[in-house]
Amino acid sequence: MNSEVKTLRTVKRLVRGQETADGDGVRLTRVIGTHQLLQLDPFLLLDDFRSDNPDDYIGGFPPHPHRGFETVTYLLAGQVEHRDNAGHAGVLKAGGVQWMTAGRGVVHSEMPMQENGLLAGFQLWVNLPAAQKMIKPHYQEFDQASIPQEVRDDDVVVRVIAGETSLGTRGPVVDLATPVTYLDITLPAGRSFSESLPDGYNTFVYLIEGEVTIDDGTLTAQSLAELGEGEAVEITAASSSRLLLVAGEPLNEPIARRGPFVMNNEAELTQAFEDYQAGRF
Repeated sequence: MNSEVKTLRTVKRLVRGQETADGDGVRLTRVIGTHQLLQLDPFLLLDDFRSDNPDDYIGGFPPHPHRGFETVTYLLAGQVEHRDNAGHAGVLKAGGVQWMTAGRGVVHSEMPMQENGLLAGFQLWVNLPAAQKMIKPHYQEFDQASIPQEVRDDDVVVRVIAGETSLGTRGPVVDLATPVTYLDITLPAGRSFSESLPDGYNTFVYLIEGEVTIDDGTLTAQSLAELGEGEAVEITAASSSRLLLVAGEPLNEPIARRGPFVMNNEAELTQAFEDYQAGRF
């Protein structure tokens, strides 16, 4: 028996995103955080926002609080300005990522820096372990040039945001309280991508565009495949495709969430609201 043969992950569930609005009327597709897929430990939410109609995004996300988790904003097109109540500010541009650890509490805004044109990207929420929920807020921010790009055979391109590939390319986002692998993969039609994944990590594939197959499951644009257990994944493109491959170590802890706060029990949620209303963030 070949000891190098790895068990491939198969599709456990297919989920279509749901159209909704958030912030000041921003139109988006919510993929994790719906009745179809409330959460996939440690992932709490995945939003896909993309539009060239300013009416869909111009209102942005005015000041709002977070506590107990991390927000990961990955921008494909456009520009978004970020500001928080501790004086941190910056502009996220196309191809860049902001990994914000809200920890014990932050109040921030995310506003488009454009009045027209395409705005596109994703926001992923990653839960924090109980022991880390009240740490000091901090950021990891990287522009497009800082995210390494791995070019494989058959013109398969992998942008590595977090984690390390089997070929040794490591993303710039490091030292995470909740270990996560986050890859942006471009596949030409008819080509395949294979990658080892940490055993036990919960894993999903989100198809940005195109059509791919994983085992006997077919994934179409703006849909998510939750993968079952295994040591590796193999994805084949039926047409020119782009996708996110995200895997994270499950926390296996109680989750109490309400609006912008994610804690471990109701008492902690009540305290979060009291602290926010009292200006203790």
